Amino acid sequence: MTPSSPRSGPFRSVLYVPGDKLRAIEKARTLEADAVILDLEDAVAPEFKAQARENVREALQTPWRVPVLVRVNGLGSEWAHDDRELALTAGAAGLVLPKVEDAHSVHALSLGLPLWAMIETPRGVLSAPAIAAVPGVAGLLVGTNDLARALRSRPHPDRLPLLHALSAVVLAARAAGKLPLDAVHNDVRDPDGFARECEQGRTLGFAGKTVIHPGQIAAANAAFGVSDAEAAEAHALIAAWDEARAQGRSVAPHRGALVEQMHVDEAQDTLRLWEGTRGEGGE
Repeated sequence: MTPSSPRSGPFRSVLYVPGDKLRAIEKARTLEADAVILDLEDAVAPEFKAQARENVREALQTPWRVPVLVRVNGLGSEWAHDDRELALTAGAAGLVLPKVEDAHSVHALSLGLPLWAMIETPRGVLSAPAIAAVPGVAGLLVGTNDLARALRSRPHPDRLPLLHALSAVVLAARAAGKLPLDAVHNDVRDPDGFARECEQGRTLGFAGKTVIHPGQIAAANAAFGVSDAEAAEAHALIAAWDEARAQGRSVAPHRGALVEQMHVDEAQDTLRLWEGTRGEGGE
């Protein structure tokens, strides 16, 4: 067990924290995000890369309540090798690799550490099924800022130009049994817009959302979590199924609908998520 990954669990909210901001790193320890990404890439200016790496190394020496991933600089950059060495030796729970565009580059790393591939370009979206299928890849994270720029799309409150790409990433990740995580919402002064994106992401099939501000964590946890009412309904559905099975029936009536095994499996997934987040400040 590494210092940064005391447990496995949900990834409803995953907080990016700039590696060069010591106060932000310490603040992150007190927050209710399900995981933290200590960022050495976009959030850190070139002149602060080395100091950020040392900050992250030091931060990983002390146990965290949640898994801590490290976002390294991209393959081919002057910082890439040292960043990866840090993630491998300092006790990170996983490595976040930006702008992944093909499965071969991921295969070639062979790090032995869970890898989270960022899908941020048109080529990355088209290659997402192959990337997700690589052994060692734990999940796919969408980066819509770079993707929107590459697509030459216009901003839209419902992310309409990006819906195909978002769904493609979810499909690729779920087909490979990996976790898809939705992109950040840039405007931290727009809680209503953030809540809409969370609801949309949950509807599309994302497991959680990456966030950039502490004020976004609670909304993400709520949107991608399970309420007590939803858990109670899952219990009721399973009870109806168990009763039907005890009577030798292969389907069960429940609230005007017929319940089959797939509905029971979904209810059990709901309860696992609910149980995994109880008592952690979430749902």
